[in-house]
Amino acid sequence: MRFSRKFFLLVLVLTLAALVGLQLTTAQDQAPIQIGVAVAQTSNVALLGQEQVIGAQIAEAFFNERGGVNGRPIQLVLQDTAGDEAGAINAFQTLISANVVGILGPTLSQQAFSADPLAEQAGVPVLAPSNTAKGIPEIGEFIARVSAPVAVVAPNAVAAALDINPDIKTVAVFYAQNDAFATSETGTFQETVTARGLTLLPVQTFQTTDTDFSAQITNVLPSNPELVIISGLAADGGNLVKQLRELGYTGLIIGGNGLNTSNVFPVCQALCDGIIIAQAYSYQADTEINRAFVEAYTAGQGKNPPQFSAQAFAGIQVFVEALTRLDNVIPLETLDVAQTRALLNAFILTGRYDTPLGTLTFTRDGEIIQAQFYVAQIDMADDGQTGQFVFIR
Repeated sequence: MRFSRKFFLLVLVLTLAALVGLQLTTAQDQAPIQIGVAVAQTSNVALLGQEQVIGAQIAEAFFNERGGVNGRPIQLVLQDTAGDEAGAINAFQTLISANVVGILGPTLSQQAFSADPLAEQAGVPVLAPSNTAKGIPEIGEFIARVSAPVAVVAPNAVAAALDINPDIKTVAVFYAQNDAFATSETGTFQETVTARGLTLLPVQTFQTTDTDFSAQITNVLPSNPELVIISGLAADGGNLVKQLRELGYTGLIIGGNGLNTSNVFPVCQALCDGIIIAQAYSYQADTEINRAFVEAYTAGQGKNPPQFSAQAFAGIQVFVEALTRLDNVIPLETLDVAQTRALLNAFILTGRYDTPLGTLTFTRDGEIIQAQFYVAQIDMADDGQTGQFVFIR
């Protein structure tokens, strides 16, 4: 039987516990335990990152009200990754130097492939709240994610579209070629379309910074697609939806995970109506932790919580519960930061967590194991500015 280095970290836990009298460092005071949050608070990616900040802050307040980590509070240390790799690298470097015990982030898979190796080299646990591209956990031993991979989630949207219109035969696909997540997601969508025997029109590409999609749209509209699938971010994806409708497309539209936010509503406004988006979270899930999360979110935001906020909450929850389990074995105040990080990583991967996303566990390589997924459709209000995600599957 093969064992990864993560298995041997568990052995290290037991060894340290046995040798606690010999291995402990000078006790620290009971200052808050700092957890880094590196997400996009500015740039076009902020439409997603701002929701992650809200979810993480709700978790900070929620768990501190319940005693934090065995009576010791947690404290979030926020860093803005903006929307590019350089921003994520700078944010990770700052947090690593600040001696946080772990990092929640970054927002984009594209950023993760650049920034996560820094945390891996420093031995800092990372929980990805929205990095769904193929290959994220494989970046290293300290990298895990609470965001289900696109290969698991995305096909559900195609199935839902075919439930709505079983006569779909021709599909147009658009994706942001400069984004690692969109590139990974469109691969899954295209494979799903082909596997179902549908006709895939010539694939259209764009950049996340684009605002004019008329050329790509006019390339496919003459072929009369009955389904359009978009993999991009909220700003570019929302504008693409708007222009598709304005240029006469009337069929179903599937939006990828980058459009999975109410922040897309002001972009395509009334024309957002009917977009189908696969979900890894439902605000309707009837569990104690989700009811508490929904109550806290709606009290502050006046609307139902989105997936990105729920995933960020879940990431902080995983950190808190793993830290608590570790502290029960070896008091955290007796460990230095390097020991805490290494042992925390082992405890993260061996835990079971009842989160707003449902029950989560991890593979030994840091991949999330999540049982329940959903599909929602955007239902815009009569004002054309506000709306909601209505679950259809």
